[in-house]
Amino acid sequence: MPNAKVLAEKQAIVASLTEKIQKAAAGVIVDYKGITVEEDTALRRECRENNVDYAVIKNTLLRFAFNNTGLNDLDDLLNGTTSLALCDDPVAPARIMNNYAKKLDGKFEIKGGFMDGQPVSLDTIKSLASIPALPVLQAQVLGTMLAPITGLAVVLKQIAEKQGAPAEEAPAAE
Repeated sequence: MPNAKVLAEKQAIVASLTEKIQKAAAGVIVDYKGITVEEDTALRRECRENNVDYAVIKNTLLRFAFNNTGLNDLDDLLNGTTSLALCDDPVAPARIMNNYAKKLDGKFEIKGGFMDGQPVSLDTIKSLASIPALPVLQAQVLGTMLAPITGLAVVLKQIAEKQGAPAEEAPAAE
């Protein structure tokens, strides 16, 4: 039986982990067996850049945290080497972990995950991973909104030139 100090430390870790899981929009559970320190460092750097909380966690502590949050269905995934990626953005952890799973074929494997407090399948995680990053989506939407305006400007210019009006040139930037 562990002493009271160790038990209190573990309970604090579980409480903190439970809070993080409850606040996160999504999380991905990963088996990181066999990755090198260099690969792990690159993964952690990318996670930090995308505001993804990534940590290696003992299965027992993670099991207690999952049970506290109602994610008991994920208990059977908690064996071997386990790490967890959490984020407020439901797409970011899935995209990052899926990219690394492809890069490090066989050494880095997605076990499962959750979104909005519910377990999700591997297919759902892979579908989420295929969604582009938020800045890319914003650029696509903006491009879609500007396309009709640009097309209209080109047509009006061609009509004006056809009717003999001189084409205006943009002033040169100095």
